[in-house]
Amino acid sequence: MTPYEMATVAVKALDQRRAKEIRMLKVTDVSSLADYFVICSGTSNTQIKALTESVEEAMKNAGEMPNHIEGHREGTWVLSDYGCVVVHIFSPEAREFYDLERLWSDAEEEDISALITRD
Repeated sequence: MTPYEMATVAVKALDQRRAKEIRMLKVTDVSSLADYFVICSGTSNTQIKALTESVEEAMKNAGEMPNHIEGHREGTWVLSDYGCVVVHIFSPEAREFYDLERLWSDAEEEDISALITRD
């Protein structure tokens, strides 16, 4: 599975669980950390947990296991590292604080409108 395909699996899983403001950044040319960052917000600690579990299940079904998952205990931010794809799930406050879109503003934002099935 290509990094792009992995990232789209994550985007679709997040969309199915009603994640807010999903973004997919291609960071290949600006970082050696990963090829894609998938960033979204959850509306509560419960939703953040459900979003994380949804991504884990979808990636597992696609044959991909995480290298590392961090932030479960805090409930305001979870990072799921799949090697070439890193999924960041934030509370709105944590997302504003870390502001990854600004930090990685040199990255190319992928158009995911075809992957999103709801408004």
